Amino acid sequence: MRRLSDIVCDQHPLKHKPSDTVKNACESMRDHRVGAVLVCEQDELVGIFTGRDAVIRIVAAGKSPSKTTLDEVMTRNPTTMSPEMSAIDALRLMWDGGFRHVPVLKGKKPVGIVSRGDFRASEEDRFEEERALWEHMR
Repeated sequence: MRRLSDIVCDQHPLKHKPSDTVKNACESMRDHRVGAVLVCEQDELVGIFTGRDAVIRIVAAGKSPSKTTLDEVMTRNPTTMSPEMSAIDALRLMWDGGFRHVPVLKGKKPVGIVSRGDFRASEEDRFEEERALWEHMR
C-alpha cells in the first residue's frame, strides 16, 4: 500500500505568507500548474488557498485579487495528514470532507500537498469499490 511519503517525497509545495495577495498566489499556481498553495508563517501551516477559493471567495464575491490578502480568504487550520498515512486514507479524507487538496505535515512542518490527481487508477478504483460497498450497506 502506497504511503503519502511516496507521493510527496520530492515535492516542494508552494508556500505563501498570509500577507501575500490573492493575485500573487494565483499567478504562482498558474506558473507551477497546481491548484493550491499552503499559507505559512515561519514555515508553519496556518491555512490553504485553492483555485476553488479564488472563484468562490474572490471572483463571485466581487473582491479585488490584487487588494485582497490570503489571510482574508484562506481556509484556516485545514485538515492535514501525516506522510505515513496511506493513499487510500487520503482519498477517504477528501471524500468525507468534500475537498480536493490535503496538506501533508511532518510534525508542524509542511512537506507537501496531495490532490485527487496524485493517485493511481488502482487506488481510485479501490476507493470507489469501498465507497460503493459502504453505500450499499446503509
